[in-house]
Amino acid sequence: MSRPMNEIEIDARGLLCPLPVLKLAKRMKSLAAGDQARLLADDPAAVVDVPHYCAESGHELISVIEAQGGQVYLVRKAG
Repeated sequence: MSRPMNEIEIDARGLLCPLPVLKLAKRMKSLAAGDQARLLADDPAAVVDVPHYCAESGHELISVIEAQGGQVYLVRKAG
């Protein structure tokens, strides 16, 4: 499955709080407004941490799906 050029994937599986969100935040800085990040995480705290990070930073949490032994978060960078 090919991804658009404006979407990155961050594999944070196996990392515990706060590392998945810190990894997401670091990578979001290099994206342009409207670009997307797909975060793979299996940390139970991520279901709270990622939506909270998005709300605080202004980024849009597009979707959360259960997959690959954890969750896949799709986040769009704020303009």
